[in-house]
Amino acid sequence: MRALQVSALLPDHAGAAVTDLPVPQPGPGEVRVRVRAAAVNFPDLLMTRGDYQLKPALPFVSGLEFAGEVDALGEGVVGWQVGDAVVGGNRFGAMAEYCVAPAAALRARPARLSWEEAAAYPVAYLTAYVALVRCARVAPGEWVLVHGAAGGVGLAAVDLAKALGARVIAAASSAAKREAVARCYAPDAVIDSEARFREQVKDLTGGAGADVIFDPVGGDIFDESTRCIAFGGRLLVIGFASGRIPTVSVNLPLIKGFAVVGVRAGEYGRRFPERGAENVAAIDALAAAGEIRPHVHAALDLAEWRTGFAMLERREVVGKVVLKP
Repeated sequence: MRALQVSALLPDHAGAAVTDLPVPQPGPGEVRVRVRAAAVNFPDLLMTRGDYQLKPALPFVSGLEFAGEVDALGEGVVGWQVGDAVVGGNRFGAMAEYCVAPAAALRARPARLSWEEAAAYPVAYLTAYVALVRCARVAPGEWVLVHGAAGGVGLAAVDLAKALGARVIAAASSAAKREAVARCYAPDAVIDSEARFREQVKDLTGGAGADVIFDPVGGDIFDESTRCIAFGGRLLVIGFASGRIPTVSVNLPLIKGFAVVGVRAGEYGRRFPERGAENVAAIDALAAAGEIRPHVHAALDLAEWRTGFAMLERREVVGKVVLKP
């Protein structure tokens, strides 16, 4: 089978290449999937040079999330049959014609989603759901400011917030990205995150500020966000794509009455397994009903993996890039 294998941890992904490998065999409790699409995520890029917290033993096959068809069942697997359309996530191994995953890590592909869309939504929408529903408890009519709105997680947050009945302000760094976000999901407002946006947010919200701010960027974006959040607001810390981890003097949340909330969707599910299962079921139901729709920026052949990786590195992707093994 074709697979994107990492055999050495080197800059510029120099230790990664598409190669022929034996088709893996599922062990007890595992399922082999014929992969139809695998999403490209930043951890995939980081893992090729050893810069991610997870460091698989070499060699390994890249890829965190995928969609495909059940191809073979390991001993003791129940609930799945060969030919079932599934989506799933694994720590690595998805960027190949076949991958093996625990049966418990799979779920049925929502019929409304294409293979490419199905590969693009599990991680991003789960993060958005845990942030907006579990951590922020977004209510219909509340103002939600989404930073990094063109990225995979940010765009999912825009889509989900609208589905939840919130009023959405999408912030992105370039005119092309802002136009794409507006075209995909028609938020209530689209603003330039590179400008000083606090006054614009206050004007849009009638002076009150945003009730919820979704921030995967950090740095200056976080600093400015503390100046345009509403009293009683929730500032969600998703990540630090800007490269700078910001700090806040605690007198500011005290005076302005807002909370800073860290979001770790995977850890949330591990800490609270029942709620974690509910989160997954909730986003699957929304996708099945057509209330959310992931956006695929580009679907490329596995051989074009460098093109896909470069799109993410240049931060030109709106939504997700997927590879088709």
